[in-house]
Amino acid sequence: MITAALLGNPNVGKTSLFNILTGSNQYVGNWAGVTVEKKEGFLDNSLKIVDLPGIYAMDTFSNEEKVSREFLLNGDADVIINIVDASNLDRNLYLTTQLKSFNKPIILVLNMVDVADSKGINIDYSTLSKELNVTVIPIVASKGIGIDHLKKMLLDGHFLSQLTDNDFQFQDEKETYAFINGILSKCFTMTSNNYVSPTDKIDKIVLNKFLAYPIFFAILILIFKFTFSWVGQPLSDELDTILNSNLVPFLENVLSSTSPWFKSLLVGGILGGVGSVVIFLPVIMALFLGISILEDSGYMARAAFIMDKLMRKMGLSGKAFIPLVMSFGCSVPGIMSARTLESEKDRKLTALLVPLMSCNARLPIYAVFASAFFPAKQTGIIMSLYLLGIIISFIIGLLFKNTLFKKEEEPFIIELPEYKLPEFRNVILHTWDKGKGFLKKAGTIIFSMSILIWFLSNFNIYGMTDINNSILSYIGKCISIIFKPLGFGDWQSSVSLLTGLMAKEAVIGTMGVIYGGDLKLSLLHHFTPISAYAFLVFVLLYTPCISAVGAMKKEYGKNMAIFSVVYQFSLAWLVSFIVFRLGSLIF
Repeated sequence: MITAALLGNPNVGKTSLFNILTGSNQYVGNWAGVTVEKKEGFLDNSLKIVDLPGIYAMDTFSNEEKVSREFLLNGDADVIINIVDASNLDRNLYLTTQLKSFNKPIILVLNMVDVADSKGINIDYSTLSKELNVTVIPIVASKGIGIDHLKKMLLDGHFLSQLTDNDFQFQDEKETYAFINGILSKCFTMTSNNYVSPTDKIDKIVLNKFLAYPIFFAILILIFKFTFSWVGQPLSDELDTILNSNLVPFLENVLSSTSPWFKSLLVGGILGGVGSVVIFLPVIMALFLGISILEDSGYMARAAFIMDKLMRKMGLSGKAFIPLVMSFGCSVPGIMSARTLESEKDRKLTALLVPLMSCNARLPIYAVFASAFFPAKQTGIIMSLYLLGIIISFIIGLLFKNTLFKKEEEPFIIELPEYKLPEFRNVILHTWDKGKGFLKKAGTIIFSMSILIWFLSNFNIYGMTDINNSILSYIGKCISIIFKPLGFGDWQSSVSLLTGLMAKEAVIGTMGVIYGGDLKLSLLHHFTPISAYAFLVFVLLYTPCISAVGAMKKEYGKNMAIFSVVYQFSLAWLVSFIVFRLGSLIF
């Protein structure tokens, strides 16, 4: 089987091309010993494509570059597919010249040739191919143009007979770019120098010093409205109705003649726990649909640029905004992506702030409590929690900047890609990937926790008993004293928070098992609106799940992982205490 290494700069369409070539025949993992995502896929089961990390060069030795270099040096790749932005060849070809030194056949894929044409850029593909001694294929990945030609060439394997050379060795960057400019002078012309791209026109508005922040916050509000008012939550409510008004009564009727404990396990334990979480799948999918559209359109890089000035206040560059945004999905990739930052100070500070962003695992908890206690203000309440996490992270960043991380700041360099219409396929794949991960948790961790919680809530050392005399109630009563000053000192909520250390979704799953029946109605008997909001604040800020703690330990060591656990729990307790006490005084 032929193995092709897919390489290119960030934001040139590498992921889009990989998805088109491999379809659903993909496998995702991590490179051995390195927390860098490894993607492999197959084209017609005869050609394996390895999607290497997006890099600009191979001379700064980040983890991404080490992975790419070692993969090419070990001889695992038969051919290199180097995808470049046709409208930005002078920068993209820097990596191409370095790839030539690996003595492997190269297919140079010029993506976004339609953008180059619209800018008045004319490229002589045959001359470019001859000068670089590579096969050149122009494509427009977003429209499928040129893809069939590329597939045919990959499957035919004619490129394997292409002569390679090792003559592209340069002393420094200046010499490299002089060589690139020499090639471009022979195959690159512009019909107009007065062209103003749509991206430039949009950026005049989006990056305007007066309009940038209002537009940014307007986009966030729009995503929240879409998620919690227009699409996500209404679908979740429908799913809740189907589950509790139709499926539960049906199962209770079917199981009426079976053993009481078996009926309790299936309906109250498994369905009550897993079902309480699964009904929020539409909310998760709606939120990530919005985020995926922002990423695929090119706006996310602008958001990092806009936030740079604010991030500087806490000693970070705007580039740290990307891991923080990623953590709205899950803290684990947010923590791991922090290693792409230039300095050790930035990496560690960002990793400590990442878990303060509200990950999607907390969404089911917010949604249940907000719909139960604040039905008319649900979107505003949930958005306030997201904003509170951002504000708290800013305050903690300022504190750590002036105590633990007193070092010079790093310069901020980021590429602003061309705006483009989000590709339907990429958006759906990215959204489904998040939804699939959510369902996987529901089918494994939440399922297991639901059975465990059911057992602990129905048995003690003497056998089956009522929940108030169970092992679970005993555990909850032992730790509930910690939470009494916060307004939710009952054993049920204490146990729910404890199981949330495994996975935050387990908080709702546990409550679904403990309370049974209509969860929202049960919550109204155990919380007040003030204590409910204080509970949500604690959920927002307290110790992340064990997966995030494990990622912190793997990336930065045991001491930093322990510090993260202790400081976050203490912070959550303090802020929740303040919210509850102030709320009680005001209301």
